[in-house]
Amino acid sequence: MATTTTTVRDMLYFYSDARDVYERFVSTAGSHPEQARNAVALLLWLDPVHHQAIRHLPSLSPAAVAVVASEANSILACLRQPQLELSLRPPPPIPFISALCQDGGIGEVDAAFLAFNQDLVVRGVADILDGAGALIFDDHLYRLLRRHQTGLVGRRQELEASYTCRPVTVPEDCRSMFVTFSKGQSIERREIFDYFRHKWGDCIVRVLMEKTMGGKPPMYGRIIFKSEAFVSLVLNGEPLVKITIANRQIWLRKYIPRPHNM
Repeated sequence: MATTTTTVRDMLYFYSDARDVYERFVSTAGSHPEQARNAVALLLWLDPVHHQAIRHLPSLSPAAVAVVASEANSILACLRQPQLELSLRPPPPIPFISALCQDGGIGEVDAAFLAFNQDLVVRGVADILDGAGALIFDDHLYRLLRRHQTGLVGRRQELEASYTCRPVTVPEDCRSMFVTFSKGQSIERREIFDYFRHKWGDCIVRVLMEKTMGGKPPMYGRIIFKSEAFVSLVLNGEPLVKITIANRQIWLRKYIPRPHNM
């Protein structure tokens, strides 16, 4: 019996609604592209079988799309918050997302449950960003697909290639974050490692710290994550974010390699 090969074009068609939602989040709701990617991945993870939230969104009004984007972003923002802070100040409800997911038979989506199970959410969303997200958010491939649909281009190898769901390993520089400490408030390598492992599970490869002399505490370091998706979920569209570890504040931004850097 002949086997049918799933092509990149097939997958682009399959996720075309998700691509439409991503573009509406950016153009209509004014989301940062990274926020929009994370929000779409979150919606796909919440309803992995029917994708009802995704399928309904293209037909919603701009105001409703903006509300869904805001609700998704409120959940993504909670992923960085400490559990104690969340217990004192629970996340706001997400009625629009909950209603959309119920159409797919998922049941009510509880914002507090998602916020308190950060490792579950992060791993699921990261898997989508690293897997199907590589196609959904590829501007070049969707431009090719639309030109193909209108007859502007014929069969292209990039579209006809067999699709593989195996995530592509990216260089360490692309999945690294630069971290800085306040003077007198440096943090041990193990504290950073344990912080993320406790919140998000097994997501870090290693933590590097500034090499100093004479017992001087380091002022900066580098976190190398297992996937670029974790960097995206830490920043969620922001150039710089602050987190608190053991009552000490640290700042994180995307790592930009320079000659002779760590």
